[in-house]
Parts: sequence; structure tokens; C-alpha cells
Amino acid sequence: MKEKEIYELWRKNAVEDADLIEDIEKIENDENEIYDRFYKDLSFGTAGLRGIIGAGSNRMNIYTVRKATKGLADYLNLNYKSPSVAISFDSRIKSDLFAKEAAKVLAANGTKVYIVKELCPVPFLSFAVRSLSTSAGIMITASHNPSNYNGYKCYGPDGCQMTEKSANKVYELIEKVDIFNVKTADFNEAVSEGKIVFIKDNLKKKYLDAVEAQSINKNICRGSGLRVVYTPLNGAGNKFVREIFNRIGVDDVHVVKEQENPDGNFPTCKYPNPEAREALSLAVKLAENVDADLVVATDPDSDRLGIAVKNENEYAFLSGNEVGIMLFEYILSQRKLNGTLPQRPFAVKTIVSTDLTDKIAERYGCELKEVLTGFKYIGEQILGLEKKGQEDRFVFGYEESYGYLSGTYVRDKDGVVASMLICELAAYLKKQNKTLVDFVNGLYEEYGFYENTVLNFGFKGAQGSAKMAKIMDNLREKPFNEIAGYKVVKIADYSVLKKLDIATGRETNIDLPKSNVLSFYLENNNKLMIRPSGTEPKIKVYITAVGKSFSESKKITKEITDFISKIIND
Repeated sequence: MKEKEIYELWRKNAVEDADLIEDIEKIENDENEIYDRFYKDLSFGTAGLRGIIGAGSNRMNIYTVRKATKGLADYLNLNYKSPSVAISFDSRIKSDLFAKEAAKVLAANGTKVYIVKELCPVPFLSFAVRSLSTSAGIMITASHNPSNYNGYKCYGPDGCQMTEKSANKVYELIEKVDIFNVKTADFNEAVSEGKIVFIKDNLKKKYLDAVEAQSINKNICRGSGLRVVYTPLNGAGNKFVREIFNRIGVDDVHVVKEQENPDGNFPTCKYPNPEAREALSLAVKLAENVDADLVVATDPDSDRLGIAVKNENEYAFLSGNEVGIMLFEYILSQRKLNGTLPQRPFAVKTIVSTDLTDKIAERYGCELKEVLTGFKYIGEQILGLEKKGQEDRFVFGYEESYGYLSGTYVRDKDGVVASMLICELAAYLKKQNKTLVDFVNGLYEEYGFYENTVLNFGFKGAQGSAKMAKIMDNLREKPFNEIAGYKVVKIADYSVLKKLDIATGRETNIDLPKSNVLSFYLENNNKLMIRPSGTEPKIKVYITAVGKSFSESKKITKEITDFISKIIND
């Protein structure tokens, strides 16, 4: 068993972290655990690394971080004369340790490092890369994953997550690295020699200035009476979000004490994900106690936003799609009203985000570009505009998984700017005696009753990965003719970039990068999309149900949900 041999190698060499020594000894007689930890190396892709913290080549630890960073350093040295990297980290377990380990490897291998003094959000890292003109960026985070996960996200010089082309080249170099033979510098010595530099606090101010500049109605919150409950979910958003609230006049803010301070154990919720209602339960309880208008939550690396809104005597949770269409409508309508809307506005959404966005874009004459899942693809669209000197055309980008961006100052989703804009919209509506629920219902009344649902099917370990692959293969070999009684009219396979019209047999090309995604277009504008997650061991299913009323669209959603759940769970 080759995994056992690799295990023994780790047992002998992984001695620099006491936690790893204990972890290795603990699994000595557990063949399944040894296999899962050592059957492969933790994969490096456009999202970098992401995995469970612990001992093993398929785990997040100082050795896998060093190996990845050595590959990145080699790539930078091949492509830049004097390479540099900006590094940030969030509140997760060992995030600060992994950030320092990455800095030590880079400093020892000819790359200058700019590192934050304390935890900072993802969007700040993107801003730092652009402001400091570094060759790359590293963010230590596992986003909204459970507490036993951590990750390593790589950014290009444009502040956007690394492209597939660059990531593949880095991966090739990582493969050549001996994991237990990576040269590192002494951190303090590297600081004294100027090889590692701490990022100055004034850069945070510049970032917050850039966020504030995206405000549309600058004084709308002042004196509005808007009462907000905020939770950073024990992550990196606390100081940044509260400062931007202070700047725009959101002065009645109540913070969830149990989730205020950084804590990678996330003691109050299993999944620190603003998509999950359980994660916001303490915030909603506090909102009920103080009679708040709005609950605002950012995830541990503060690039995602989730909200709950007071609706009569309870708090309604609004989806990522609903927040996206509300912000899109608000930005377009208000910028048109105050004369700041560009002549040819440009927006971007992902292929799994609601088609209602298209209706809003059409109304305001906004060009809407559709891209693959992953905010880096939205960032690439902004870069394309920048190259043509047209970046001012960009008004909004979003993905249904609670990620939003207004402005071009960063090239990743930004929970800080989204928090500001949703409060602005809530204050704008409060002055009209309306709520965000009223607003989103008005959009449905105007544009159509689109019910968008995301289903998550989790799989564990090596067997889980194999099962996920088999499900996707089966769907390609035997595609659906109908789903829950609704006729399939088109099938799009993004792995081969082809869309098939069932009635005519005509195939058309899809002008996007290849991706493991299947889309089934059903009669009456209903739709089902399936893809394995790129960051978690799960299959994600996206359902679009369009009805003449809420009750009809919900009925269609249930029918399709029951159908696909049986298929995947069998």
C-alpha cells in the first residue's frame, strides 16, 4: 500500500508542528484514514488549495502550504524580474501560521512579501495586490467551509483570482517540489532585512475610501432611523464593515457579541455561511429583541453577504439571487435618476444566477455578460473593459452564492461594499415606509415570478469523489428527456461547450471556458443546472421555476427537487 509508505515518510519528517505529530500517531492503525489522507496530493487549481486541516498530503498543513508556495515562487521567478506577493489571512485555525509559512518560503526564494499585521477580508487582499502592484496575492481562507477546513487562494497581478492558464503552470512546478525539502527564511530576520514588509494601515483607509466611493445616495442612511444587527460570524469583517457603517451614517448598529471576535472554531454555528439560516439564528434573535429592520452577515473572509429582513412579525431570509436583483435594480435606477449611469452600462452574472437579471438589464439598456461560476470570471470581464479604457461602464457583478461587487477597485466579491449598499437601499425604502421584502416582491410582480433554488448534495472522501464523477458521467450518457413531467427542450454541456436544441437537433457553440456543468432547459422557461463544486465535496443543483404566481413557481420547484433528489441519492 503506497499510502502506508507515504504515511511512514510523514511520520518521520513532519515534526515541526506538534499538532501534526499527534495527528499522525493517532491514525497509525486506521487504514481508511491513512488512505484518505495520502491517496493524493491536495489539488491546486484556480481556487488554490482547500482542504481539511491536519497531517497528510491531502490535508492543509505547513508542509502542503510550503510546497504550494515554492511552486508559486518558482513560477514568479520565471515570469517576473523582481517578483512580489501580498498576503492576507482570516480568522480560521492556523490561518496566521500558514500566512507566515508562505511568507518565509517566498522570502527565501527571491520574492518580496507584503503581509498584513492582522486578519483582513478577501477584498482588501485584492485591493492590496492592485495598490502595491505586486506580482501575485495569497489569501489564507476556506471561505464559508466548516471550522476543520482551511485554504490558500492565489491572485494574479490584476487582483483577480489566478487564471486557469497560470494556475496550471504553477501546479506543474508544485509537482516537482519535494514537500520536506523546501527552503524557508527566518520570519523575523526577513522582516529586519526588508524581504518581508508589513502592509501599512493607511492602505486600509484607502480601501475603505474606495468602498465609500461606491455609495449612490451618500446621505440616505443619516437620520433614516435604520436599525441594523450585524454579525461577522467570528471572521475578518468586523472592523471593516462597522467602519463603513460609521462612514455612511448607519449609527444604530447592534453586533452579535457571541460572533463578534475572531474565532476559527466558529463555536456558535457548524457552517459559518451566511447562506445558512442556522448561521444567522443568533443575529435574528438579537434583531427580534431590539426590533431591528435588517440583519447583515458576512462570512469569515468577508467576501459574501447574507441578510434577513423584518417582515411584519418575523424575519424573512432573502436569497443570494434576490439580493443580487435588488442591488442591480437599485444601482441602475438610482444612477439613472441622479445622472451617473454610464452611456453603455455593463454588468456580469454567472450562468447559475437568476434569469430575472436579464429582464432588469434589458429595461435599463444595460449590456449583461454571462460567465461561468466563480468570481474570477467576473473579474476577467472587468479587466477586459479596463484594457479597452472602458472600465467606467461596469456597474455591477454578482453570483447567486451571495457574492456582489460594485466598482472596479477590487476584482473579487466584496461583502463590505455589499453591506453598505444593502443598508443604503433599506434606508431608502424605510423613508417610503417600505421594506426590502416589499421591494423584491415588486420586482417579481414587474418582471415575473422566478423561484431560484440551490440544492447541495454532499459526498465524503475518495469514494465520494468517485460517486460524484459517476453521477455526472451517467447524466451525459443518458440525458433526461423530461424532468418531473416537464419536457427538456435544450441541453447545454459546458464540458464540450455545446448546446443542443432537442426539436431541431441543431448544435451551437458556447463561448465560455470548459467547465463540468450540465444545463437542462425545460418548457415554460424552467431550468435545471448541475455541477460539482470546485471548492467542496458536493454536487450543486440549481433550479429555476417560472410561474404565473408564487404558489405556481414553488409547486414547480418542489416537483423538480423531488425528481433530481431521487436521481442523485439513488
